[in-house]
Amino acid sequence: MKVFHGIDRLPAFRHPAATVGSFDGVHGGHSELLAAVRRFARERDGESIVVTFSPHPRIVLETQTDLRLLTTLDEKVWLLERAGIDNLVVIPFTREFSRTGSADFIRRDLIGKLGVETLVMGYNHHFGHNKEGDYGSLRSSERPTLRLYRIEPFSVGGEKVSSTVVRSLVEHAEMARAARMLGHPYLLMADVARGSLRIDDPYKLLPPAGEYPVTADGVPARLFIPTEGAPHLDRPFTKEKSIIEFTAL
Repeated sequence: MKVFHGIDRLPAFRHPAATVGSFDGVHGGHSELLAAVRRFARERDGESIVVTFSPHPRIVLETQTDLRLLTTLDEKVWLLERAGIDNLVVIPFTREFSRTGSADFIRRDLIGKLGVETLVMGYNHHFGHNKEGDYGSLRSSERPTLRLYRIEPFSVGGEKVSSTVVRSLVEHAEMARAARMLGHPYLLMADVARGSLRIDDPYKLLPPAGEYPVTADGVPARLFIPTEGAPHLDRPFTKEKSIIEFTAL
């Protein structure tokens, strides 16, 4: 997967199909979007694109001061690459960018700079200044060059999947239910020095203090999350950017 930071110096993508969002957690609902984007890209022998934002818009706009994220940017890149996406475009999210209207974002950025031909949206996705744009407004506008598709809500066991729901599960140490919602184990990407974890993103969500079964780069281990201080493993690891996955019991 190719990763681009910014939208001003992009190559010419081949018949691109795209989706836009924060994709925090890259959960089961996101997987439905990603599968559709890959499918529509293949139909035209094109490329799949995910457009995301960093930092998270709620952090920049301070609409949720206690927000903790399911995935850091590095973790999101790892999960999206594993999902088979061809290109990731990371837009630096600033207060200035937040004032971009939905029509300008579609015309100037998605169509003008990325050349998007097919746009896949979640059932409740909003975009643009004050979340003024949505599927309905796009359907009613004249965008003859843009094919538009909407993905319906995704549920697990009758419960609608969302990043908010998964955050609550992790906050309450319900790691097995979180994994079912995510479609993969909850993970940490961290530098590991003699067992201690260094997580660069201060917004990364950790479960409550306790002892958790995990795998570290595929090796079974125990992760200890103290009330104070850095999390650490029960054995020494020295690899940088280890993938630590919570074992769903």
